[in-house]
Amino acid sequence: MNNFNIINLVRENVKSMKPYSSARDEFEDFDTAEMIFLDANENPFQNGVNRYPDPQQSNVKKVLAKLKNVKTNQILLGNGSDEVLDLLFRAFCEPKIDNVITLPPTYGMYGVLANINAVENREVLLSIDFQPQVEKILEAIDENTKILFLCSPNNPTANSFSDEIVMKLLENFKGLVVIDEAYIDFSEKESWLSKIEHYPNLIITQTLSKAYGLAGIRLGICYASAAIISVLNKIKPPYNVNELTQLRALERLSDPEKIKSEIYSIIAQREELLKVLVDVKFVEKIYPTEANFILIKVDDANKRYNELIAKGIVIRNRTTQPLCENTLRLTIGTEEENKKLMEALKA
Repeated sequence: MNNFNIINLVRENVKSMKPYSSARDEFEDFDTAEMIFLDANENPFQNGVNRYPDPQQSNVKKVLAKLKNVKTNQILLGNGSDEVLDLLFRAFCEPKIDNVITLPPTYGMYGVLANINAVENREVLLSIDFQPQVEKILEAIDENTKILFLCSPNNPTANSFSDEIVMKLLENFKGLVVIDEAYIDFSEKESWLSKIEHYPNLIITQTLSKAYGLAGIRLGICYASAAIISVLNKIKPPYNVNELTQLRALERLSDPEKIKSEIYSIIAQREELLKVLVDVKFVEKIYPTEANFILIKVDDANKRYNELIAKGIVIRNRTTQPLCENTLRLTIGTEEENKKLMEALKA
């Protein structure tokens, strides 16, 4: 990837555009503590949220940079990971010309965003053991293929992809390789984040929705080279992450021990549920998991889904997904919730 140049992938209109400069962007290099702000047409009466939020989310980025051992200019924050993914389409994929590759069964929003942005989605099924098929992926690539999406650990299959396979794809694909690591905190595998200096085409997306327990604040994270982040910053909405989200994220990130404790608890509960599933008669297969959920194959997914609904337990029926016939996805809950699930399964 020594010849990789991000500029070659950027849409022509994005290359030439000037980003919107918000009132706060113009004063980002000043000490604003004593300043009187009469520039942004805000309500002047203080209530904690009467001012526009920091458009670059500087304080949150500083904490994440230290936590993940990256530079702040290698981070982009979004209104959930979905906004981050959408920005990638808008920055690098020319509508009705370019294409992306996704690997079903996988996170459905990749395909949805491709449709929204009028970008062809070329689907290459995972192998029977839910691993990327390198040769088939490379065969599907052409000069207009801009992005390859890898979800690892994968949703809904819960497994991580082989390091060797991912490395082959990074080295043989001249476009962007996006590794969605929403569930990485539940895996024993190391994040690919440490490799962004080595692979300039590598983009890592993570989230505070899963392990950090902040799904309700919608904060998605993109880690990539400073060059890629600079392109995304050109097109992101000026105030895409609100003040309350930034404050809540900082509060949560200030207590890493509590986060570790919750992750440990979820993994421990996952192992307990796996033990019980072995003895459930209608469970035909339990797939390996490195996430906060388990995918199981059952005799009749629709029937078992409805039975659990009747008992007040909501799970996800994945039987319509490729390679997932008669499968159910079980999210790991609290000890009390999992106990009720186990009792319902045994019954």
